[in-house]
Amino acid sequence: MATVPRTTKVKVPILAAKDAARVGHPRGSSSLGISSSSSSSSSRSARVNEPGRFGVYGGRYVPETLMAALEDLEREYERAKRDKKFQARLTELLTTYAGRPTPLFFARRLTQKLGGAKIYLKREDLLHTGAHKINNCLGQGLLVERMGKHRVIAETGAGQHGVATATVCALLGFECVVYMGTEDMRRQELNVFRMRLLGAEVRGVSSGSRTLKDAINEAMRDWVTNVRTTHYLLGSVLGAHPYPTMVRDFHRVIGREARAQILKAEGKLPTAIIACVGGGSNSIGIFYDFIDDKKVRLIGVEAGGRSDKLGDHAARFRGGSPGVLQGTYSYVLQDSGGQIALTHSVSAGLDYPSIGPEHAALRDSGRAEYVPASDSEALAAVTLLARTEGIIPALESAHAVAEVVKRAPKMKKSEIVIVNVSGRGDKDIGNMRENLKIDS
Repeated sequence: MATVPRTTKVKVPILAAKDAARVGHPRGSSSLGISSSSSSSSSRSARVNEPGRFGVYGGRYVPETLMAALEDLEREYERAKRDKKFQARLTELLTTYAGRPTPLFFARRLTQKLGGAKIYLKREDLLHTGAHKINNCLGQGLLVERMGKHRVIAETGAGQHGVATATVCALLGFECVVYMGTEDMRRQELNVFRMRLLGAEVRGVSSGSRTLKDAINEAMRDWVTNVRTTHYLLGSVLGAHPYPTMVRDFHRVIGREARAQILKAEGKLPTAIIACVGGGSNSIGIFYDFIDDKKVRLIGVEAGGRSDKLGDHAARFRGGSPGVLQGTYSYVLQDSGGQIALTHSVSAGLDYPSIGPEHAALRDSGRAEYVPASDSEALAAVTLLARTEGIIPALESAHAVAEVVKRAPKMKKSEIVIVNVSGRGDKDIGNMRENLKIDS
């Protein structure tokens, strides 16, 4: 969580297959998926040996002033995992407030249109606030209560995490400040208004690329200054330990539900799961409980942007290299001197130069694959899903839909694909109107 736009450019060894267990064992946990218990002794010991590490990735690279706050958060989180009252309250809020479980919907007309594998959509877009982000915000909000803090800060790109944070702060009675790049504020005017309506202060960030990276930098500066009274409610599986693990665990509910739902619907596991990847919270949430199922392909879709040129996309595994950015060691888009590259995506939520460290480990181990989808492909996917299923996805989720459009026709009709629709497209209507040429 460094506050300067520079990485430490270090060559690291590729994660060996035998180290893959360090990403953690997916099953054998509590109903909330936040228990560290595991049915695999080898996976369990790997976790205990290096908490906060995913192979060579992860870690805690922060100013000394934040170490105590991170250690306090880690201790409180570990206690919460064992606290039945905490788990029961979170379960209740996820059910009665957020709207879980979300349905797994068979996309019949899209399946027929593409002519290959059966396609199911995990409908995270139906959650309160319109995206998966509410899962993590409720979990961290309850931790803030436990820690006795009263002020919450957050960063946001597409605005969905900011809206979810403002929503939870209103629910629990916290002061809320959200940092957002001014370019993202322009693209996401609706969400800016929603945050302010919920009582949050939205602070525009005009430095750098004026997007998510810069919003995180400003949030970190705030946290360093106000660390005693303030909790930083980080919105993705990024940053210093324990955030990548904690945020993932709060989103594990997505994959746990999807697993039970597809077994009930089809009597077998899917051939593949596809999800968009910005920082990587929705994707790791749906991937995690399938990691041990080697026959299930895990496919993350990054922002391919306008072209392959550095600065025209946000695909970290297409031209990125390992480095330290904003608290963690992972793949980063950077130039030969270690300076953070500019990024671009039609989707504000995918426009970030790094990726969660657990995704880096999954990619290097070969357990998951990561591919880009271009702006034009994502926009075409929005129109296709809207006109075949009556569902308008967020531009982030449209990247995942674009990938199933490519793959499904090449697959057998007996095969099954689950696409995680992580958010709905209401927030992107203005952007869609600018980019989609639709006859009146």
